[in-house]
Amino acid sequence: MTVKQEVGIVISNKMQKTIVVKIENRYPHPIYSKTVIKTKKYLAHDELEECNIGDQVLVQECRPLSKRKRWKLIKVISKSSLIS
Repeated sequence: MTVKQEVGIVISNKMQKTIVVKIENRYPHPIYSKTVIKTKKYLAHDELEECNIGDQVLVQECRPLSKRKRWKLIKVISKSSLIS
């Protein structure tokens, strides 16, 4: 069985060892052919607390770590240009 991996943007890092990642899914509308954007937010485990808001990250599905946390950070693809 394959493990899901997604690329997303960090929108919050206020929690300890946890980040909130926004993942966008783009697809054409079946009737109107306009591109529709669906957004989901996932809680991901960030063991080293290395992510900042705006970073592009790769997350992977894993076993449940808490009530809502089922993803873990694999790597930071690109750092945000914002300095916080």
